[in-house]
Amino acid sequence: MQNQSTIKIWSERWRLGALSAPQLVQIGLVSVIVGLMFLMFHMLGNTVVNVGSRSAFQWMFARWKDTISFGADYSHGYFIPFVSLWVIWYKRKEIFSVDMHTDSRGLGVVIFALVVHWLGAKMQQTHFSLTSLVLLIWGIPFYLFGWELAKKLIFPCAYLIFCIPLNFMDVLAFPLRIFSTSLATAMLNGIGIGAIRSGTAIYSNVAGGFEFDVADPCSGLRSLLAMTALTAVYAYFTQRTLARKWILFMASIPLAVIGNIARIVTVAIVAEAFGGKLALGLYHDYSGYILFTAAISMMVVIGGVLNLEFIEVMKKWKSVLLHRT
Repeated sequence: MQNQSTIKIWSERWRLGALSAPQLVQIGLVSVIVGLMFLMFHMLGNTVVNVGSRSAFQWMFARWKDTISFGADYSHGYFIPFVSLWVIWYKRKEIFSVDMHTDSRGLGVVIFALVVHWLGAKMQQTHFSLTSLVLLIWGIPFYLFGWELAKKLIFPCAYLIFCIPLNFMDVLAFPLRIFSTSLATAMLNGIGIGAIRSGTAIYSNVAGGFEFDVADPCSGLRSLLAMTALTAVYAYFTQRTLARKWILFMASIPLAVIGNIARIVTVAIVAEAFGGKLALGLYHDYSGYILFTAAISMMVVIGGVLNLEFIEVMKKWKSVLLHRT
């Protein structure tokens, strides 16, 4: 006979088994807390007046939709919560198999997060409030279910940071433009195409040659944000150690920057060979996809190299060479 204290709420197809009455109470409590968090951040989450809403979510969505005004494109933010949820679903067996108990350290995280939210509201810094929301999403399960479960949630919760439009990223747009145009100009001169840089504009040193300006949308910040978000997930699932995960993640930054510089150089080459209309029209619009795909391919290659066990590889090579001799 089935135990009356256990209520089966999911099909065995999903392999979540059955939940006991105390677990159902915990889920109900978490649901209430999530509802209260939503109300707090929706009604008291934003103090910046130019959005026209008190909702931190509305402020965030406004930044996601605006790909021009802030120097960075955060349109990838729409996908980030779904990726985090998918990671939790994919790791559900590991997450629900841990020993669960309350941990007072999690309460400290919750209190700290609430203080951050209060400071963000006082300083009119909505991204502080959204950061506190991420901390709460991690801290509440930490308090209710313990450190073992919190460890499993570190990545999917931390990944939500990619949702948050960060002000300091906006100021990187102009330095990135200067850096990219400087290197692109040097490379063009290095391969024999005479070019002169003036600010963020590149000119041919031949009369009637190409000329174009690297505007904010072409600074490389868009590809940098997208590349780091993509690499974070790839590194999390493919790399064996934490150190390798971080190495691959950090490698995404130069890969994105190099890809943008290559795009600027190739735009100039196409302009030199076929004219500015083609270079700044069709090629400019679609070359980003090509070079971003190349950057992803390099990410996969670097990930594969990092996963190599070099001692084992050297042993195999040594045995092959000895066998041949």
